[in-house]
Amino acid sequence: MPTDCITYQNSGYFSSLMNDYLDQKNNLHTLYNRFPTLENFEAQILEKQDNFNHDSRKTLVSVLEEQYKKIELSALTKQNIENLRSKNTYTVTTGHQLNLFSGPLYFLYKIISTINLTNQLKSKYPSNNFVPIYWMATEDHDFEEINYFNFKGKKFRWNKESTGPVGRLSTAGLDEFFKVYELELGSSTNAQEIKKMFKDAYLNHNNLADATRHLANSLFGSYGLVIIDADNADLKHSFIPYAKEELLKQSSHKLVLETAEKLKEYFVQVNPREINLFFIEDKMRERILFEEGKYKINNTKTEFTENEILELLESHPERFSPNVIMRPLYQEVILPNLCYIGGGGEIAYWLELKSFFDAAKVTFPMLLVRNSVLLATEKQVRKADKLELSWHDLFSKQEDLINKKTKQLTEFSINLENLKIQLKDQFKDLYTVATKTDESFMGAVKAQEAKQIKGLENLEKRLLRAQKKKLSDILDRITNLQNDLFPNQSLQERQANFSEFYLENGESLIPMIIKQLKPLENQFEVITF
Repeated sequence: MPTDCITYQNSGYFSSLMNDYLDQKNNLHTLYNRFPTLENFEAQILEKQDNFNHDSRKTLVSVLEEQYKKIELSALTKQNIENLRSKNTYTVTTGHQLNLFSGPLYFLYKIISTINLTNQLKSKYPSNNFVPIYWMATEDHDFEEINYFNFKGKKFRWNKESTGPVGRLSTAGLDEFFKVYELELGSSTNAQEIKKMFKDAYLNHNNLADATRHLANSLFGSYGLVIIDADNADLKHSFIPYAKEELLKQSSHKLVLETAEKLKEYFVQVNPREINLFFIEDKMRERILFEEGKYKINNTKTEFTENEILELLESHPERFSPNVIMRPLYQEVILPNLCYIGGGGEIAYWLELKSFFDAAKVTFPMLLVRNSVLLATEKQVRKADKLELSWHDLFSKQEDLINKKTKQLTEFSINLENLKIQLKDQFKDLYTVATKTDESFMGAVKAQEAKQIKGLENLEKRLLRAQKKKLSDILDRITNLQNDLFPNQSLQERQANFSEFYLENGESLIPMIIKQLKPLENQFEVITF
């Protein structure tokens, strides 16, 4: 099968903003620090070295060691945590919600991109250490976004009431969910491994944060991945000055709005609140509002004076939770981070934050679009070869693909453009006559021309439909193949769960993907197994 080079820009699945960012268009240059190339990391390292509170490393390591107490660490992860004490150690970070059983496939690709980039950086800059970080979004509260995953076209949803940060959510009740899911897996060796993976993570841990940490560690611990839960009082102590600034001056609102105005030709990913902090208490996470001279907690009767809320911030910083605008700043304050790796939507909202980081005097990380992958079986590749389909064909919209193949497979031209040109030439003589007579005749000529052109266009559409019907057998095979590779006419990585492919490939799945992915090449990878 032809090995087309499918860049992100040519895949048809990235926004105009991401395409322009990847093309490094001039209108976006002020919205990021440095574009992610291997060479540009040298300057990023030097800047972060000079603009990071290295004293906070001790706290970072202490928190990580505490969070890993009940986890079996690989030697590499243990070494990476220890290395974070040293000033020559930096991180590359990705973040993800606590999707049930990891959610869609791109969970894997985010983390693998992060691991592979740290390995590239170590080869290029051997005097430094680079640690891959998975930032668990434990403080998110939108449970409906994460309480399901898809397996072989079926949606498995965990029906449970949830309030507050999802990381604190009890896993009680997931045993019933698992009974339904395991029936779909069968009894193969790989199926048994998947069942054990799920049970060890979700049925043997009390909350979603601990379950997700266990799952991610079981998949990637041997590659040195370090997993962090930032819903932590010690870590948030370092964030107190920035949270205080947000409460008193709300500078993020003004700065991010100004940047959003520069992006008005694109879809703006997020809009800032006046105060971009939540208040957490037990299983409650609600917005902090400033009304009538007081700080009020949305949907409650709780309110604070300025002195009261500042005193609470100093004594209990863990009760203050950054939202989507403030979370990136929190991340970069507590981590010696060089680069954030995320999907197109994530990078889009990071591009709104550069001026806010500048005002806070925190180094803005490099922004890398995560690897995107299409997994295809050898059988599917053989089908594509037999149908004379390239990867470029398969990535195209289904209607465009079917129209293109119909025209290619038809022995005569379906395009009636030549007849339209001939018709227009014939009407030129009539227009010449029309200029010499009454104006109403000119209108009649124009109307007749439009009518006949429209008639040819309708015939062209009917001819195309007739050929599609005649070629329905082969076109159905093309459609079925594309639907297998692009479920719901969307990217596979946004639909399927990793367990679907683990069922066939077992422990070889992740090493196979790690071997193929090149995070700095901005290319859609097609991996055949």
